[in-house]
Amino acid sequence: RWQKIFMIPLWSKMAVFWNKMFLTIIVLLIVLFLDAFREVRKYSSIHVNEKAANINSSAFDHIQMKLFRSQRNLYLSGFSLFLWLVLRRTITLLTQLAKEMTSHAALETQVNDATEAAKKYMAENERLQEALSGKGRGKNKESTEATQEKLKEEVERLKEELQKTSTAFQKAKTEVAAVKRQSDSVRREYDHLMKEYERLQQSVNKAEDKKDL
Repeated sequence: RWQKIFMIPLWSKMAVFWNKMFLTIIVLLIVLFLDAFREVRKYSSIHVNEKAANINSSAFDHIQMKLFRSQRNLYLSGFSLFLWLVLRRTITLLTQLAKEMTSHAALETQVNDATEAAKKYMAENERLQEALSGKGRGKNKESTEATQEKLKEEVERLKEELQKTSTAFQKAKTEVAAVKRQSDSVRREYDHLMKEYERLQQSVNKAEDKKDL
């Protein structure tokens, strides 16, 4: 379903600019994160110095407000940066999973076709063997033996192709399982981060309410 969504013509046109947009947003979030980190260090040091100097309460409250805002910006920019990377990784895994599922279905069809062909040739070989046992010797027998040898070679070739296809099918099946496990792990990590983000957001809102009071 996600692969069909990603194949919409609008997304195909945007895919050309997707990497540039992704890198631009990453750089912007990193700059915001570093700026917030700098502000936190700045107002933390000022907070300690002014508290030690015993200045008036209004100036101290103003410094506390600046410190709180810088901490809030640090949390928001940090979580946004991390969640943006998680989003990019999730989209990549969904695309890989869709491709592996498509190749898995194609290999499964190829294996079934090769199996049916091998059964067909084996049945023809058995019929020829029965015909050989009921006929006399001579030129017809020699030509039948030659045909039988060709059929045996064809059966062996089909068996080899079936073995190769089965190996490729098992490999694709293992890769699909690995991608599914990785996708589930990313999803669980994303849910955990969202819960953590909501908890931090609630604590930030409570702190703002207390500050307003």
